[in-house]
Parts: sequence; C-alpha cells; structure tokens
Amino acid sequence: MNGGKGRRRLAARASAGRGAAAHRSAAARRRLGRTGREVPLDRLTTRGRLAWLNSAGSRIGTTLDLERTAQELAEFTVPDFADGAAVDILESVLRGEEGSRWTGAGVPLMRAIAVCAVEELSSLEPTPVGETFGRAEKEHETLLHRYCLRQGKPVLVSRMRNDDFSTVAPTESAAAKMRAAGVHSYLAVPLIARGLLLGSADFVRGPGTPPFSSTDLALAEQLASQAAVYIDNARLYGREREHVVSLQRTLLPRTTPLTPGLRVQAEYAPSTAHHGVGGDWYDVMALPGGRTALMVGDVMGHGLPAAATMGRLRAVARTLMTLDMAPERVLARLDLATRDLEDEQVATFLCAVFDPADSTYTLASAGHLPPLLLDGRGSAEFVDVPVGAPLGAGVIPYDPVRLEVPAGGNLVMYTDGLVKSRQRDVDHQLNGLRSAARALAPEALEGGGLIGCAPADAARFDEAVLLVATTAPAASDGPADVREWQLPQEGRAASVARGLVTDQLAAWDLTELADVFELVVSELVGNALRYGNGPGRLRLLRGERLVVEVSDTGPDLPQIQHADLSDEGGRGLQLINMLCRRWGSSRTVTGKVVWAEHNLPS
Repeated sequence: MNGGKGRRRLAARASAGRGAAAHRSAAARRRLGRTGREVPLDRLTTRGRLAWLNSAGSRIGTTLDLERTAQELAEFTVPDFADGAAVDILESVLRGEEGSRWTGAGVPLMRAIAVCAVEELSSLEPTPVGETFGRAEKEHETLLHRYCLRQGKPVLVSRMRNDDFSTVAPTESAAAKMRAAGVHSYLAVPLIARGLLLGSADFVRGPGTPPFSSTDLALAEQLASQAAVYIDNARLYGREREHVVSLQRTLLPRTTPLTPGLRVQAEYAPSTAHHGVGGDWYDVMALPGGRTALMVGDVMGHGLPAAATMGRLRAVARTLMTLDMAPERVLARLDLATRDLEDEQVATFLCAVFDPADSTYTLASAGHLPPLLLDGRGSAEFVDVPVGAPLGAGVIPYDPVRLEVPAGGNLVMYTDGLVKSRQRDVDHQLNGLRSAARALAPEALEGGGLIGCAPADAARFDEAVLLVATTAPAASDGPADVREWQLPQEGRAASVARGLVTDQLAAWDLTELADVFELVVSELVGNALRYGNGPGRLRLLRGERLVVEVSDTGPDLPQIQHADLSDEGGRGLQLINMLCRRWGSSRTVTGKVVWAEHNLPS
C-alpha cells in the first residue's frame, strides 16, 4: 500500500470523487422530511440524523482495503455533511505499526489518503493523495490539527477568521486558496479505534452553507468513530496479509539454479482478495547427472495454516528429490507425510524431472491441473498426465508419464489461481489459458507474461504460481555439456570407460582431472560388474561441476564398508569419497545409477 501504484490508484479515486461531487452543488445537501419536502441535514430531526448516520454502515467499509475505506468516508460526507473532506492516516499505521497518541512536536508524519470536494471548492489545494507530510509548530502559533492529534479531541472553528486559515491549511498557498474560495467553517475529528489513534478527518464548508455547529460536531464524532473501526479492520487485515505474503515468499526459492539444457522462469503472484494468500508453491532443483526437478503444489485453504503446511511439504519434497527418487515415488512418500500432519491438510502436486541427455520429462501428478506443452512451432496442448489422488487422500500408487520436448519447446506448470473463476467452469478457463499462451511471443512467455494475460487475471481472487521451463537448443559450435555412452558388458568395460572419459575431458580442456576421473570411473564400473549384473550406460556432465554416472540393473544401493588391512576389496567407495566432492546413488525403473561429483578447476 506504500507503492507508486497505490498512489496512482488513490489519485484516480479522489479524482472520481471530485467528478461525482461536481454535479452536486451545496444546495444538494438535503434530506426528505415527513412532509416529503427536502430539508437541510443540519435541520433534520434527531431521527433523521441517526438515519443518515446509520446509512454509513452500508457505504463505508465495503472492502478490506484501507485506502478505499478512507475514500468512501470522504465521499459519504460530501456534499451531505460538508463541502470538502480529507482523510489523513498516520504513516506508522500504514507501515503496519499500532496507532498511538502523538506526544512529539508539530504534526506527526501522516499521509493523505482521500480527498473529496464539491465543484465550488475544486480550486482548493489539499495535500495530494499519496503524499506524506508533517510540519513543525510555528512560534506563538497552535496548529489545530496538532491539537486534534495530541489530545485525541475534535477541533471546531465555526466561523474562521483571517488568521485561522494558516493554522489548518497545509501551506500558505493553500490558505490563500481557502480564503479566495470562501471557506468559512472548519471541523477536524480524530479517527480512534480500540483506543488507538489512526489519523484524522477534516471537513470544511463554503459559500451558501451554514457554519458547523455543535450538533454537527457530535454527528462527525459518531461518524468518525464508526469509520475508524472499518479503517482499523482494514489495517489489521492488511498487516496479517503482509505477514502471510512475507512468510510465503520466504518459504519459496529465492533463485532458480542453473540447469543444463533448460531455462526456467518462476513467478509467484499473490492475490489482493480477502484470504487469497496461502499454500501455493514451486521449487526447482538440480539433480545428479544433469537432471532437473520441477515441482508445483497447492495446499487447500488459505492464510497462515496453509502457508505453514506448504513450507513443511516443500521441505519434505526437497529431501525426497535429494535422494534422486522417481517422481511417482516422491508423490507416494509425500502422501504419507501429508497424512501425518496434525491439521489433516490436502494438497495437489505436480512433479517433473527433466533429463538433458534425451530432452525428456518424467511427470507424475497428485490431483493437479495438467501442464501445458508448447512445441515452439505454434502448437499448444495439455499433457495427458495420469491424475492421481491429492496428497493426504491416502490413495496411491501414482503413475508416471514420459514426455519428449523438442528444442525451444516450453512446459508450463501452474496452480489453479491462474485460471480459477466464479463465473466459468475450469474447462473454459483452461482453453482460455491455452489460447493466451499460444498468442504470447516466446520471450514474453518465458518472462512470465502469462500471469498478466491469463483468463482469471481480471478477476483473480486466489494466488497463483507459474513455472515456465524452456528446452534449450543443443550447441552447434562445440561439444555438448552432457555426453552418454553404452558400455560393454564384459571385463573390458572399465578400459573402454576410461578411454571415453579421458578423450572427453581433453575435448573440454579438463585434462588435469583425467587421472582422478580415470580412477573414479574404474571403481564405478568395477562396482557395477561385481554387484550390478554389469554396467549399463556411462554419462559425463559438465555444468557447475563435473559429474560422472554409471548405471546398472542391480537392486542394492552401494554403501561404504569398513575394510580391514587383510581385505582385498571394499575400498573403492572410500577412494571415491576422498577424491570427489560428493557421491551418491538412486534407484531407477531398471535398477540404479551411481554417481560422483567433482569441482571444476578455478
């Protein structure tokens, strides 16, 4: 609420308020009496004034937007009660702090939130909406506004004298404009809710209207007391929402890692609607062997509980993906973890693992909306992923699907906030999303442009997550950063693997690592020959680090064993553990892969 966009929105509202008031002159301040004749508000009976005051409940506080609530207060009083009105809120309140009595010198730092006036007073110069102001007390002069804020009491100047204008106007120029316009009566009331000072509301009357009376003062105090409650509710909601959004953003990734063969752009768009922030999340992880895990999830519900559950599920998902588990196995484990939560939350989840060696995705879904695939040649279709039950429902297993994406193609993953609508069904919204994605230029799509043109953008009442993964074309001016070979099954496999690794490191100008990786690949292939029914494929990846990977069909994952001095074997993984930055293994559909990672030379 502190940004330039908020100021422009407030200025537009104030302009609209002045435009509406321009068609209503001071003579329009009338209410119908019992005889049907129009009667000035200040001459109404007590019942009439109470009826007018009661109508404020339906016209002020229609939203939980603090700025809009203040504007509604100003527009409600013009021209029925005053010819001009301005609402100012303490800057500390707008920053989320509690209001308090002002005890310092001069006027506390405040911000002009709302202004409204009849056409006859359109030449006045109030503090522009959205600007902050504060003024030290002049010598031998008491600022009426300061008295109002310090004492928490209203200020009434029924008939203004020449010296009074400079005590209430923000500038000397504004004071001169008030004199010239014929302003003759001034009233200021504090906005106090739950004993806390939030700001003040100022009212003026001009030519053709009677001065403010003590009856008007009492009426303004009651109106200000009622409006202050609405403003305070909006303040508390805004503060809670800011806390949830802050927690949400803290739990989301700050940056996305560099991934071989893939460009990833992620966007999180919080909703401005009431209770529209909660449990949407995404994650991007670099996996061994150059693979990349892409995850998008949505916890049912909103607010702090949903955000907290999201953080826990994301932590579990990252832990499972660190083990390089298959997407369908990750979903099965996440379902168990979700069922263990005390609050019985349910979440949808979509997991995709990209392999740059063959430009394929392996996807699994737990009740999530289908991802959108754009082939880069104008076609856009939703991926037919088997939709399993949401996490926490207790219905497993989940079925994966394998998808090949051409170079330059885009995989779009999102949450339902991007398409959710109260007026149209989800199929219609999904078709609109596909059309919007197809119409975007590739640069706009990768830059998150789908957030702004999605079918639910104009009336989006839920937060949304968008993740766009673009398959990078293979380099044409040199060797790829990922190389893969099929190894023979006989005993010469280790010799073949050493030769392949040495040649590729020379092509990458990394010959200084050849001795280390000859030893490492020999141990990995030897492990596959002894315990894995022979080696399968050898993969070498150059990214932020250098990774070598050997697959086999054996079911058992290797572990470092304690080797005695007399033992002939059992030291291979110990050597790898000492020579490399880290190593690990993970199961595959056909067996397992064992990998080792080494830092690149500086």
